Amino acid sequence: MTMHLRHPGRLAALALVVLLAPPLRHALESSMTAQMLLQLPLLIGVGGLLAQALPAPLLARIARWNHLGISGLVLASVASAFWMLPRALDASVTEPLVAAAKYLSLPLLVGLPFALSWPRMNFIVRGMFLLEFIATFFRLGWLYLISPERLCNLYLLDDQQQLGKYMLVIGSALFLGVAGKLVWGRFESPPQTRPTFPPPEG
Repeated sequence: MTMHLRHPGRLAALALVVLLAPPLRHALESSMTAQMLLQLPLLIGVGGLLAQALPAPLLARIARWNHLGISGLVLASVASAFWMLPRALDASVTEPLVAAAKYLSLPLLVGLPFALSWPRMNFIVRGMFLLEFIATFFRLGWLYLISPERLCNLYLLDDQQQLGKYMLVIGSALFLGVAGKLVWGRFESPPQTRPTFPPPEG
């Protein structure tokens, strides 16, 4: 079920301002775990709010090139993959231009296209996305957990290993959730509304 907000554009702007506030920004960037599992998803969520603020004519234009949500999904996947790189995480804290790119690209190139694409995806596209999404949590989580060296210069090895544990737990929870929906037959698209016709005149 999709929740429609009254002023999603204003809420998105307010959320971005709050995330840019120095106290909260420093808190979210003080650890690798907080940046990966809190700050990045929150910025992506800002893009999800922006999707609800777009006018209908613009949505119609975007839908022409976003068949089954695949184009938007590819864009969101490529953009988000960059911010999974340890060097990108480091640079986003120490370099102002990279930080600005993070605060702009995650809402506009990840959250926005994904929010527009998800309702258009069919069962197969959604399934492929979820499998890759879960696999990413397992791959990165295992890498962060077993790596004997720090992958980010700004964060300690203990923080990196803690992030790895959390990502493995989240990946396992997501896998069990998807498997449960498949088993119980609830992993399906919303039902289509069929047109109704008046009864024939006798």
